[in-house]
Amino acid sequence: MNLALFAQVKDKTGGGASNLSQGQIIWIAVILIAVLVFLVFLFIFFSFIRLWIQALLTRADISIFNLVGMKLRNVDYPMIVRQKIALVQAGVRVTTEELESHFLARGNVPKTATAVIAAHKANLDLPWRTAAAIDLAGRDVLEAVRTSVNPKVIDCPDPAKGKQFLDAVCRNGIQLLAKARVTVRTKLERLVGGATEETIIARVGEGIVKAIGSAHDHKEVLANPGMISQTVLHNALDAQTAFEIVSIDIAHIEVGENIGAKLQADQAAADLRVAQAEAEKRRAAAVAREQEMRALVEENRAKVVEAEAQVPQAISEAFRVGHMGVMDFYNMKNVQSDTSMRNNIAAMTGGGNENQPGRSNG
Repeated sequence: MNLALFAQVKDKTGGGASNLSQGQIIWIAVILIAVLVFLVFLFIFFSFIRLWIQALLTRADISIFNLVGMKLRNVDYPMIVRQKIALVQAGVRVTTEELESHFLARGNVPKTATAVIAAHKANLDLPWRTAAAIDLAGRDVLEAVRTSVNPKVIDCPDPAKGKQFLDAVCRNGIQLLAKARVTVRTKLERLVGGATEETIIARVGEGIVKAIGSAHDHKEVLANPGMISQTVLHNALDAQTAFEIVSIDIAHIEVGENIGAKLQADQAAADLRVAQAEAEKRRAAAVAREQEMRALVEENRAKVVEAEAQVPQAISEAFRVGHMGVMDFYNMKNVQSDTSMRNNIAAMTGGGNENQPGRSNG
């Protein structure tokens, strides 16, 4: 058609492009634009026709214009169509806008869709908005659904942390080493904002240590390890967490050291060191007191010597003022000699000092 039109125009003008009328030029431009639009439409139609037919046959409610819009918004529209078809076929109600918005928010649309489908098949209440929020929060929503359907087992304590057993001491001072396995199920409604596995491990470990510590005798715990599980389960350890504790099983328990005896021995050693320190303190005080008394004796001796040195001076003063005569002096000397003799005799015969200075046998 275009070639015939150009041939007619060429025949009429004699091959001169300059002889074309203004109307003919406009018609040629309109025809070229129409051809270009038709080619673009064919390209778009054949680009999206396969996906659109799939959506139409599966009642996914995705039009050609939706596909073009997603293409212009740089959205992975083939993936969106496939996930929308899978959700619709599974009986899950979700709009194309919700899938597209989750993709634009850098969410994992295939994993989220798989999780929603799995939850729907397992009769679990998991709307698309909740699943999208869980995925955007950084949680593995698919793993959460699998754990909710098939509970998993957590070791307490976690061997990856480098600790193999929990240490607890009974009231009789015996240490027990225990290891537990906790079976948990994911609570999807508490997955956003709920505590993780680390909190479950910490709470269960605390409950086990408390249960063992409240036992009077370690033999009771060894004979009935189930008492630990029953005590821990009654404490509602899964509150404010993303999991529900199904069961707590004591996988291993053994006897450790006698912590009570060790502590008593340490206390006795500490008391001994305190007593030794107190004794050393008293000994030092006694030595210091002895030195003080010796110094006091020497001081008193010095006073006695000083007093004895004043006796001749006093006798001389008594002679000078007339208070003492010659006979009085000789009588005093006789008394002193008599006293000295008595003391010597008593020392030779082993007797005591019966005579005091100034006394006679009468």
